[in-house]
Amino acid sequence: MFTIDIVLQDIPLPISVQRKEAEAAESLYQEILQAMRSGSSDLIELACDKDEDKKVAVKSNLINAVSVNKRSGGMAEGRVPGFFAAVADR
Repeated sequence: MFTIDIVLQDIPLPISVQRKEAEAAESLYQEILQAMRSGSSDLIELACDKDEDKKVAVKSNLINAVSVNKRSGGMAEGRVPGFFAAVADR
């Protein structure tokens, strides 16, 4: 399972959808990149392979970042959701 995380302008938490196949995840990633480069405010409609009732539409000009992560089972392979993790020193 592959998770595509999308960070929108002024929203701290990413929107996530899943794809079962690497090719489908890469295709969606490229589609989102192309929309970001275009600068238009077109809607991008996304559906989730894991939860078929999960749907979301976002305006492409509000997307700040996108990432693709491979998941094994229910856990990310040593990763936390989103793009980075902060660790506090004591």
